[in-house]
Amino acid sequence: MKTGSSPTRRVLPVFVLLVFMGLFLALGTWQVRRLAWKEALIADVDRALHAAPIAPAALPAGDVAPFSYHRLILSGHFLPQATVLVTATSPLGNGYWVMVPLAAHQGGVPVWINRGFVPLGTRLDAARGAVPTGDVSVTGLLRPSEPKGTLFRANRPSDERWYARDLPVMAATRHLGTEPRYFVDAQSETPRPTVAPVPVPGLTVIAFPNNHLSYALTWFALAALSLAATIVVWRKAR
Repeated sequence: MKTGSSPTRRVLPVFVLLVFMGLFLALGTWQVRRLAWKEALIADVDRALHAAPIAPAALPAGDVAPFSYHRLILSGHFLPQATVLVTATSPLGNGYWVMVPLAAHQGGVPVWINRGFVPLGTRLDAARGAVPTGDVSVTGLLRPSEPKGTLFRANRPSDERWYARDLPVMAATRHLGTEPRYFVDAQSETPRPTVAPVPVPGLTVIAFPNNHLSYALTWFALAALSLAATIVVWRKAR
């Protein structure tokens, strides 16, 4: 006598497989949306990098994040005593970013400038002594503040240990009395610095990994496999 399979034995595995298929389809759709967002971001940054430099006065009063990687041109004089050395890893090795606020000729909030990279072992007093005291012009890329350090290395301002370019904390530590909204990664500085240690500018890493298409295809393939497994289980359970 043929007993057959109980409804539970048929329905439960099919239900589980369908749930997984729905999950994989949702993840694949999410990756497709992420792909569109990432491609738009890359296109925006590429346009910004090739656009003519703008003056800080052209920036909006609110959020400047949409202007990240836009080129700015600034002129004024540095505030050497406010220099901060931020731990950095660059194509040139380990060292520091030399962060110095630039006071504009027309006044306003000083803008922090990342003058460039100096090697490990550079002392803060030496970096301060190498900052030009005359008028300078800087062209560079707008970058937002970095309020967080790494998992095991938070900024320790009292010890001059900086691992992230947290502008409000840097400004407060140097008693600037302002809360800057962005800094500028220098690409060029005029006149060119000559006093050692001379920072190496133009090392901004602009890379946006874009693996969303392969991720989407993987999730959709898993959804198709789940559907195929559902059909097989259903047929065998009949």
